[in-house]
Amino acid sequence: MSGVRAGHRRQRPRRLRAGLAVGGVIGAVAAGSLISASADADVPRPCALTRTDAHHSEGVSTWNADYPKPQKNLRAAMVFLSFPDSEPVTTPRELAADHFPATSEFFEKSSYGRFKLHAEPQRQWIEMPRKSTSYGIQRDWAPDKRARYLRDAISAADKQTDFSDYDVVYLVADPDAPGVDSDATKVVNFDQPMIADGTALRRIVTVFEQHPPDRNVLAHETGHVFDLPDLYHRPEDGKGDWDTYVGDWDLMGSQFGLAPEPFGWHKWRLGWIADGQVDCVRQRGSSTHAIAPLSRTGDRAALRSTRLVVVRTSKTSALAIEARERSGNDSQSCTEGVLVYRVQAEAASGTGPIEVLDGHPGKEACWDTSVYPDLADAPLGAGESMNLAADGVRVTVTGRGPGGAWNVRVDRR
Repeated sequence: MSGVRAGHRRQRPRRLRAGLAVGGVIGAVAAGSLISASADADVPRPCALTRTDAHHSEGVSTWNADYPKPQKNLRAAMVFLSFPDSEPVTTPRELAADHFPATSEFFEKSSYGRFKLHAEPQRQWIEMPRKSTSYGIQRDWAPDKRARYLRDAISAADKQTDFSDYDVVYLVADPDAPGVDSDATKVVNFDQPMIADGTALRRIVTVFEQHPPDRNVLAHETGHVFDLPDLYHRPEDGKGDWDTYVGDWDLMGSQFGLAPEPFGWHKWRLGWIADGQVDCVRQRGSSTHAIAPLSRTGDRAALRSTRLVVVRTSKTSALAIEARERSGNDSQSCTEGVLVYRVQAEAASGTGPIEVLDGHPGKEACWDTSVYPDLADAPLGAGESMNLAADGVRVTVTGRGPGGAWNVRVDRR
């Protein structure tokens, strides 16, 4: 649960997700970052960062082929699992409607129509061979019990599901079974894939959500299937703020965020923003940029315009600049303006691979609805600037153009 400052932030549950790997053995299943991503010697784009061996590295130099790339169409199987110790009170159809079409619509908007996720929910429950209480389901799950659950689930589902037909697999547990913990939803990565119907299953989304579920939770988990990292900060004792790295910005931080639209950096990685829509600042001196709001989808000019400005500060780090407005997936955003954040390709998932830089330090906004009010007002408005002395960069918002683009000047020393 995310921490709440007493007397200041609205009390409500905030559960954040981790795309963690399963420990124990299923064939061979190991904990940690299980997919090795070799770093590239040469970066083909001047402001791209080299992909590193960090789990879900933010490098964009190449795509990790062990993950499906979310472009064009992908098919997703949704399998519903019941248990002998509980009679389901909801139907597969009701649970499927909790997540679809909302999840597909989220990705279609954020990809500008370049990606469509087609979910195919099964119509009936598939009963697991053991009681729900026997699996010890919880957020930090015992590896042997988690392995047993996955082994049993795939074996039971394989009788009615042809896994070779699908790119993504969701295993949805009966939310009312006594042993099901709604905080245990996560993506499971396999070091050596499970084989079903001649298909190598490298990762599975295990869903234990309550009915109705957390907002955007399945879109968050599906982001891990596409190699996106967790952007939240998990306190060592589990207490305190989880949202200090990115606040409401990008659902890979919090599925409760007011501005869940994926960062422009993520859209670049996923292929939803083309290289020609990324302005690379390489030289010293001043450069000007007209940045179209990231969530705007209906304007043809915006679909071809600059969406992201990148200042590469080292081989593995960069500053990213984008514009955010109340539209599309960001329609509930607390503030609008130019967002600046730092990207670290060597930082693993959950360790701060992206950090939003606060354009208004010492101030906050939307204290009653934001997951982290300190960063809710992070974007710069017209006439405002941010001086990043350590990077030798100053970002200034000079105004807005007639088409709604944000005009930005970058001074690099």
